[in-house]
Amino acid sequence: MVKPSRSYRVFQGVNGVILTIVVLVTLYPFVNIIARSFSGERQIRAGEVTLLPKGFNLTTYEIVFQDSMFWRNYGNTVLYTVVATAVAMVLTTCYAYVLSKKHLKGRGVLVGIAVFTMFFTGGLIPNYILVTSLGLKNSVWAIALPNAISVFNLLVMKAFFENLPTELEEAAQIDGLNTYGVLLRIVLPLSKAVVATMVLFYSVSFWNSWFSAFLYMDRTDLMPVTVYLRNLIQGATGGGNAGAGTEQLSQVGANIQAVTIVLTALPILCVYPFVQRYFVSGVMLGAVKG
Repeated sequence: MVKPSRSYRVFQGVNGVILTIVVLVTLYPFVNIIARSFSGERQIRAGEVTLLPKGFNLTTYEIVFQDSMFWRNYGNTVLYTVVATAVAMVLTTCYAYVLSKKHLKGRGVLVGIAVFTMFFTGGLIPNYILVTSLGLKNSVWAIALPNAISVFNLLVMKAFFENLPTELEEAAQIDGLNTYGVLLRIVLPLSKAVVATMVLFYSVSFWNSWFSAFLYMDRTDLMPVTVYLRNLIQGATGGGNAGAGTEQLSQVGANIQAVTIVLTALPILCVYPFVQRYFVSGVMLGAVKG
């Protein structure tokens, strides 16, 4: 075994110090947000909260958790995320697989249509008219269908599929598999990394989305939790500014943003470690030729 040179050991030490600083700088805002969500109003307004909660307080959490509408909206978010992600994955995978075939006639046109939508959109009002005229308002399809394909995700999957050996597909076709059989039984099992990565991308996007629901949903019981928490922030802040307030309202106004961030990000943070190992390999394999 070759002994590392002195310069290499110095590089490792410097690299370790720099990465440690980067990790600490990255983690500090998250830890601070969690500490603020459990802190008292006076300590928050005085700027005393850093890494640990001060004046431990659960008022805002209690108000949120005791509201039945919160759980209803949270269930809506789970439903919208699951359905929209499933629709997006089916459409993106099929489109990317088609575009990966270099012998396909009109392939350049299809790629151009997809890329065109990255820079030009129909606009808010035409989209609203379209969704309304199709009768999609107040349904999960108003969230799932208009945002079903992300062009960035499409191009990543396309590049990944292009790197798969064509000999595997040819052998499967000789064995009698049709196009759908090749995709389902050969291509997708070999594409777990990029599929997991795209599921993560789409899930985070739909989970954090609120504007589509705010635009296309007229009933409170159909809103996702992001809209619920937005309204809670607006109500607490507006009430505090109007001088309404009780001690409870002041506490809510002080740490509602921190509580909102924690409640919204927690499910994604719990899921991410299980798909993180696919994340890097999925993106890299879809981006590197060879």
